[in-house]
Amino acid sequence: MSRWKNIAVLAAAATASAVAVTGCGPSTASQEAAPQSSVLELLANDLQGSLQEAADRTSKIETVQATMVATGPEDFGMQIAMDLRDSVSYEMVMETEGEVTTIRLIDSVMYTEIPEAERERYDGRRWLKMDLSAASGMGLDEQLQEADPVQQVRTLLELEGVTVVGEETVGGVPTVHYSVTATMEEHLALLEEQGKLDSGDLANSAGRAAKFGVTEIKTELWIDEQYWPRRARLTMGAMGVMTVDYTDYNEPVTIETPPAAEVADLLGDLGEKLSTTT
Repeated sequence: MSRWKNIAVLAAAATASAVAVTGCGPSTASQEAAPQSSVLELLANDLQGSLQEAADRTSKIETVQATMVATGPEDFGMQIAMDLRDSVSYEMVMETEGEVTTIRLIDSVMYTEIPEAERERYDGRRWLKMDLSAASGMGLDEQLQEADPVQQVRTLLELEGVTVVGEETVGGVPTVHYSVTATMEEHLALLEEQGKLDSGDLANSAGRAAKFGVTEIKTELWIDEQYWPRRARLTMGAMGVMTVDYTDYNEPVTIETPPAAEVADLLGDLGEKLSTTT
């Protein structure tokens, strides 16, 4: 498989992981006016009640923009637009080592933009299509389609030992910073219980963690006075650090399916040709 297609899979997997363990923000209509100081005090002092309020509000998110930065074995940055209404859709623009890759996920189908220099191998087509629901063993479709924006808050609610680090400013917005560290076994067990990992995914994740000697994961979340998560971070030892900043809640997002004439189907009629040329 060529390097750019490896990047596509990495981007999808990274987004699955990041969104599956991070929260977004609530509907603007759900915001309630409250003095900043009192809300921040509640966030800091009434931990369980505040996280439950955040969970309730984040369940109303419709669209959001995010910026992801990951460091580790694969350093990359990614701009993400998410439409979480009905069928979840994403557009991801990923940059790694100076190479930019655009990926769209629509109705369980991933479209990866083919670099112009490689399009001749695909009959001049611009996009490579992969139906994740039919891609046995990919382990991406369920995670991506179940990317619940309340997931991170639920993680903090369900893990023992959550602490308040303190008040911090993120992107010019006052927030309260939460942190919890769990063993890899606890973290994976929680994701399995929540239906985010099946047995195959669980084994793959455990194997990757063992390969890098990772025994625990630190999860952090920054929530503002409107109960909107503004930043989420995972620290995974030798597997790296992933930080996601969220902005533009419920602003218009358009994620379109590429024209059929510009799409090469990796698992369809062109599958055999693609497998012999990559």
